[in-house]
Amino acid sequence: MGEAYIVAAARTAGGKRGGKLKDWHPVSLGATVINSLLDRSGANPDLIEDVICGCVSQVGQQAINVARNAVMASRLPEHVPGTSVDRQCGSSQQSLHFAAQAVMSGSMDAVIAMGVESMTRVPMGASAVLAMEKGMGSYMSPEIMAKYPNVQFSQFMGAEMMAEKYKLSKDTLDEFGYNSHKKAIAATQGGKFKDEVVSLTIKDAEGAESQHTTDEGIRFDASLEGIKGVKLLREGGAITAATSSQICDGASGVMVVNEKGLKALGVKPLARIHHMTVIGGDPVIMLEAPLPATKRALEKAGMKIDDIDLYEVNEAFASVPVAWLQYTGANPEKLNVNGGAIALGHPLGASGTKLMTTLLYGLKDRNKKWGLQTMCEGGGLANVTIVERL
Repeated sequence: MGEAYIVAAARTAGGKRGGKLKDWHPVSLGATVINSLLDRSGANPDLIEDVICGCVSQVGQQAINVARNAVMASRLPEHVPGTSVDRQCGSSQQSLHFAAQAVMSGSMDAVIAMGVESMTRVPMGASAVLAMEKGMGSYMSPEIMAKYPNVQFSQFMGAEMMAEKYKLSKDTLDEFGYNSHKKAIAATQGGKFKDEVVSLTIKDAEGAESQHTTDEGIRFDASLEGIKGVKLLREGGAITAATSSQICDGASGVMVVNEKGLKALGVKPLARIHHMTVIGGDPVIMLEAPLPATKRALEKAGMKIDDIDLYEVNEAFASVPVAWLQYTGANPEKLNVNGGAIALGHPLGASGTKLMTTLLYGLKDRNKKWGLQTMCEGGGLANVTIVERL
């Protein structure tokens, strides 16, 4: 089996719902990331063999194969195909896995894995809601309803169940949410995101142009007292909007090649894909799968948690990474060192390669070697990717 290398990585800065990226079509966001990967790698566009794009709400402006549409809107030639992936929040992390598997097998030599989500233009759950409104019914088949009677699959309830199961207090989660903003503020002010972010031209209400390079969701005036005062999402629960990921617009991507691709494209690798895992777990608690997935990944890779230099665990809700720390015994000082989705936003299908981009640049900034990324996904799923910086 061959190796898979990442030779370029890029992401847009996040935009709040109805915020600075509201005028950007999601296909345009995706095309801009593709063009940036070509610029960063210096690769010949003719040699890219596929584009795999994660996207959760594949309807409206993100319908009819958003991957192919992003290709057509980019500088890639028409002969480059594209396909779209939905593994919920892990969609573009799965895109990376598929791309790596393609080049490792030798069936392709150079593939772009990416993700895009405009949660302003295509609201979360739009495909299911619109289908119900048009009388097309629900994804809940009779078999699913029989197997899970009287169950409402909800990530919000899953987050509360995680807090209850791992005995995580509201104060603990509030502090985690506050620290996400503190770390994101320090990273932004320290220029840690400068090299990974693709600049986007935006216009204000008066038509004046500027460049969007800063994640819009960061609360630069965040205080622990303010976060503690946010209303609970459920009476008697522990989760609030301040300890949940932010709705976000954005795109991200990485270019993946094998040894033959390195030579053909004339590029140097940033990192090597060392291991990939994906598993399913309890779809009711839903968000717990990153915990056993990390255990399995480390066992298969022949590694221990302390061998990893940096971790990126998606902050869908604070209860997920805090429970992950408890379960794995990982060093919290290595976790989401530049903040996470609570501060930076969670553009659903784009978050997988977004986190990978931040992980790679974080390893480079700290001159570290090993990185691990994981995230919870709707349906009780989780991906884990271990990379070696080169």
